[in-house]
Amino acid sequence: MEDFSRFFKGRAEIIAICHIDKCTPEVLRDCDFAVVLGGDGTIISAAKDLSEAKVPVIGVNLGKLGFLAEFSVDELKEMYADIISGKASVERRMMLGCRVSQRSAEGREKFHAKAVNDVFVAAGPPFRVIELKIDVDGQQVASCVSDGLIVSTPTGSTAYNLSAGGPILDGSMEAMVITPICPHSLSFRPIVIDAAGVVEIRFSRINEGTTVSIDGQISSGLAINDVVQIARERSSFLVVNNPMRTRWDTLATKLGWAKRPRYVSEPG
Repeated sequence: MEDFSRFFKGRAEIIAICHIDKCTPEVLRDCDFAVVLGGDGTIISAAKDLSEAKVPVIGVNLGKLGFLAEFSVDELKEMYADIISGKASVERRMMLGCRVSQRSAEGREKFHAKAVNDVFVAAGPPFRVIELKIDVDGQQVASCVSDGLIVSTPTGSTAYNLSAGGPILDGSMEAMVITPICPHSLSFRPIVIDAAGVVEIRFSRINEGTTVSIDGQISSGLAINDVVQIARERSSFLVVNNPMRTRWDTLATKLGWAKRPRYVSEPG
């Protein structure tokens, strides 16, 4: 942090240096950019408030993977002049809103949160498969016996969705991916729907520990009569892209995407 402070001295006015929970939208609204130090999880945590303040994120990777944290410390210093002069593109990423309400006449809302990557239902203890029903815009799509279900943004398509066999989406797209987790069916494959769609999940059978989780950071327990509704959030968050690499470079270097197979030559 001291190194950054010295670098920015004379180059920028530092409005605030704060931890995620202290950088409120009221503080952030006076900023042109927010430099977030850490990994993707740190940026996801910060994105909730940054989206409300409409402040672009410059992610500096101090973690492991770094899909959203696109810059190294040295790259930020090298590209700083281009960033503040507008030569680095700022990409808008959609977010999801998740609401859990009771399936009753009152329909009381129990839980509400915003997601950058995904909303997923996990079977939980005692880890028997659960049975759920999926509707999109009021139309029944499928019933699913599985370990759960993921609804992902394009940004989150390279996270849990990818590990569960879902497709990779361009991060700037406006769409949602619905991906079952270990479905008890050979024919239930992930689907991509329009970002304007509203997904509702109802339950026929769950476990005591079944939960809905937001970006793997916030969770809420579910009851058999709960309804999970997932729709596009009104606000988006803004990410400053690293001009030194494309998103395809990131996929190739960090996930080994489209990498050619290696051959072992035998002597003789």
